[in-house]
Order: sequence, then structure tokens, then C-alpha cells
Amino acid sequence: MKKPKIYIVEDDPIIAATIETALQKQGYRVIGDSENYATALHQIHKLRPDLILLDIQLEGDQDGIDLALELDKEDIPYLYLTSQTDPETITRVKKTKPLGYIVKPFTENGLRSNIELAWHNLSLTAKEYVLIKAEGYVHKIDQTTIKYLKAFDNYCYVVTTSKTLLVPHTLKHTVSKLNTSNFVKTHRSYIVNKHHIISIAQDKVILKEESIPLSTANRPVLLKLLQL
Repeated sequence: MKKPKIYIVEDDPIIAATIETALQKQGYRVIGDSENYATALHQIHKLRPDLILLDIQLEGDQDGIDLALELDKEDIPYLYLTSQTDPETITRVKKTKPLGYIVKPFTENGLRSNIELAWHNLSLTAKEYVLIKAEGYVHKIDQTTIKYLKAFDNYCYVVTTSKTLLVPHTLKHTVSKLNTSNFVKTHRSYIVNKHHIISIAQDKVILKEESIPLSTANRPVLLKLLQL
């Protein structure tokens, strides 16, 4: 199994350097590190690591749990790496979705085994992701969260369950990167994820929170795809 590219978020430079050295000895590639929330989030968006080692105690007002909540929104995997095990911290941690919790102090073998186990378990539940460039960032999007795409001149909107991205490519180009078996054209300007369709009317498809135009020409194709 290919080893993940790792990014370290740790407020102690000595500990960060120690972790990096230990990981490099095990054949891992560490692509960066930072000491605070803002720098970490910016670098993670820029470098797109496969896995984050995340200390809870960071410089500044926002800590590792605050960062974890942002990572959860984007399905970016991470492991907590911390000495904080008090009840209040654990209560906050329960609101996040880490792959694991490595308690300091740790050994090199313990660090390696926790990373290997987490990475293996993640591979067993791997989602189908697509990389979409928008607004100066490359976004790693779980395709199941995409509700629909909408043409906008030579651009298109990609609307997910948590965000809307304006992509500097045509609708046709963008949808070619997706698993097309899950997406259906309902109108010349719209392509919809069939798994988000709740019901179908004569001239529209209904999603959970909105409706999408359905043209007469595309209606038979949609009904056939949904076996209706």
C-alpha cells in the first residue's frame, strides 16, 4: 500500500522535528508543518496532504479541535497527536471525526503502527473523490456530496451539500471527471446526482432543499436511469 503524504500541525518545533525524523526513517514523506490554526489550514489547502497529524494545543486562540472541525467539512483525514486527555477535551473531541488518537509521549513504533492502522482502515472505506480547482484552491470533493452542476457561460457551478464552487471550466469538461453512472443530465444547463433526487415532477426534479429544471427531452433518460 502506498504510504500517505503527511502534514504535521504541532506547536512545539522540537517535537515536530522529532516526528518528522521518525516518519522519514519509516519511509513516510512529510510535506510540511505549522504551529497554528490559520497557517495550517492555508498550507493544507495548498499542499493537499493525504493525512494530518494534529496536536490539540496550538498557538493562538483556535486549537487543534477547531481545525479538526474544518477538516471534517472537507473529509480530510487526520490523527490527533496530543497529551491532553482531560474530560473537557475528550468531550470536544467526540464532536470530531479523527482516524485515531495518539497520546504523548509515544514511541517511534507506536507512531508508525497507529499511522499504518489508520491508513489501512481508511483505505477500506475509501470514497470516490474528484479534484476540482476553484477560487485559487484545489478542492478534494467526495462525489457523493455533489448535488448538481450548473452551466454558467464557460464556467460551471458545482453545488455540494456543504458549499458551492465556481469552476473555471465548462459543464461538459467538469462532468467528464466524475463517475458518470451517478450523474444525469436533466436540462441543457444542469447535471444532477441521481442519489440526491427525492422525487420527479413533470418539469423538474426535487432535491432535499431545492428543485432543478427537467426538460422534455431529458425526462425519458432520467426515468430509465432511475428505472421508473
